[in-house]
Amino acid sequence: MAFEVYKPRGEKVGKVPLVSLSKNSIVLNKISREKLKADNVELAFDNDTNTIRIKAASEGQTVKKTKVFARGFFNHFGINKKGRYEARFEEEERALYVSLT
Repeated sequence: MAFEVYKPRGEKVGKVPLVSLSKNSIVLNKISREKLKADNVELAFDNDTNTIRIKAASEGQTVKKTKVFARGFFNHFGINKKGRYEARFEEEERALYVSLT
């Protein structure tokens, strides 16, 4: 008999910044928050590349625990995507880039 071991959580994913989009908010995982190191963020959208930029800022949207409430941002740019996306972190800008394509 050949036994196969059950692993309930699957393969471990490397530590990458992940951003989840819901109807009303942007949720940052622990890695994303550690990289940004900010209580406030600036949200921006590039319509040509369909990319969200989340940049550490002294003023802007407040990060409450893990969430950034972004309903107005989504409505303003017509963003209706939902789900979890891998983000790319740019050290010199202290910004996360999330491609929605």
